[in-house]
Amino acid sequence: METVEPLYVRVHQRDNVAIVANPEGLPAGTSFPCGLELTEAVPQAHKLALCDLAPGAAIVRYGEVIGHAQGSIARGSWVREEMVSLPPAPALDQLPLATSVPAPLPPLEGYTFEGFGNPDGTVGTRNLLGIATTVQCVAPTVEHAVRRIQAEILPHYPGVDGVVAITHTYGCGVAIDAPGAAIPIRTLRNIGLHPNLGGEPLVVSLGCEKLQPSRMLEGRADVVRLQDEEHRGFAEMVAAIMRAAEKRLAGLSQRRRRTFPASELVVGLQCGGSDAFSGVTANPAVGYAADLLVRAGATVMFSEVTEVRDAVHLLTPRAVNLDVARALVREMAWYDDYLGRGSADRSANTTPGNKRGGLANIVEKALGSVAKAGTTALMAVTAPGERVRAKGLVFAATPAGDFVCGTLQLAAGMNLHVFTTGEGTPYGLAMVPVVKVSSRTALAERWPDLIDVDAGRIATGAASIEEVGCEIFRLLLELASGRGETWADHWGLHNALALFNPGPVT
Repeated sequence: METVEPLYVRVHQRDNVAIVANPEGLPAGTSFPCGLELTEAVPQAHKLALCDLAPGAAIVRYGEVIGHAQGSIARGSWVREEMVSLPPAPALDQLPLATSVPAPLPPLEGYTFEGFGNPDGTVGTRNLLGIATTVQCVAPTVEHAVRRIQAEILPHYPGVDGVVAITHTYGCGVAIDAPGAAIPIRTLRNIGLHPNLGGEPLVVSLGCEKLQPSRMLEGRADVVRLQDEEHRGFAEMVAAIMRAAEKRLAGLSQRRRRTFPASELVVGLQCGGSDAFSGVTANPAVGYAADLLVRAGATVMFSEVTEVRDAVHLLTPRAVNLDVARALVREMAWYDDYLGRGSADRSANTTPGNKRGGLANIVEKALGSVAKAGTTALMAVTAPGERVRAKGLVFAATPAGDFVCGTLQLAAGMNLHVFTTGEGTPYGLAMVPVVKVSSRTALAERWPDLIDVDAGRIATGAASIEEVGCEIFRLLLELASGRGETWADHWGLHNALALFNPGPVT
């Protein structure tokens, strides 16, 4: 029988814990070349102690304290979640602000993609008809109409990539004038004006809802109101939507792909189903790709406030100036207050799957999450639902929930999405290509028709961070040009949008 070499991954020289790399874990008694011997079995991705840890001792991973020992932990033992106490989050009033701004990396020139130009100067990676809605009441009618449009009309317009129903659960039964309502309203406005929709959505309204079309899109769309007198029954409502859709399809079909510089890309980065390998393989590889994109002049946004909060002290020094640093602190503080109003804190973020994948707490998760941000200066910060205008690395504030984050990144204007995962998810979006990057080869082998890039090769030395990062960069340029497809698009796995509404429901 073949002998499997025992492997662990230690990220930083200060770390006093490491994670097991072997897919099946390692049994008690396993000896490593360094002389360390396991005192008990340790599953893959879970932590082992590299030295004896006294009660209260700092537990260090990524060169940062992720917690303190709840009791004595012997060298070679499994460091379980319940053995690690949660440290306080970095104090927001004591952060270094714009103190270590990275120097610009050498520019990458000559990289292009084939996209769709829009009148407002944005560039789409797809040519889609978007049918936006002002209220949930009309969602089933719009979805019925979209199925008929796809079957009966779309085949006559081969230059259009598809039809997307932008449905949601907002629009009425809410305190529409409450301060929190600004977030879902501007989210819907900016999604309706998304570059992949040509910036000209068709809107379906009921008529009596609180979120009127003029408020959502400020008169920048064709509107079908189902309560208008001329609509005599359901069939006529659907027919009216189909007539308006065909008019828009005729215009969209005239659009053609043409060459644009890579600087017109707006790439959203996100984690989902993270594990202890995410911060070692997938996220650093995406971070390297992010640096390449920034060097090519593109916009790269990372998000997920609760998965940044415990690593914010590593990011505020990278802010390009004091205003950007303070804006990042502002978004962290806003979310602290938001969670506090709900009698929760950032520790509520970690899921059973995160813990099964070896993450002890939100601190360890956040330190791995921010690796997606690469190494360049932070150029801008935007609030939830706002459109990103800056080039370079941007923090677009969102909750960490996959679908809410993806929805807000669409509103921010992303035209490509990169999604890293350790435990796995079939997540996808209809409006943009979603590249899924696995942190472990075992996941890529188990889900070969769902994972687009296997970053787990980094853990075993089969590939470097730089090699996988370049692979992601090249794949994004191909997908932006309409060449090839992600597995999510192959299967038509397109999750519903999920609005972030911190305002009251009446």
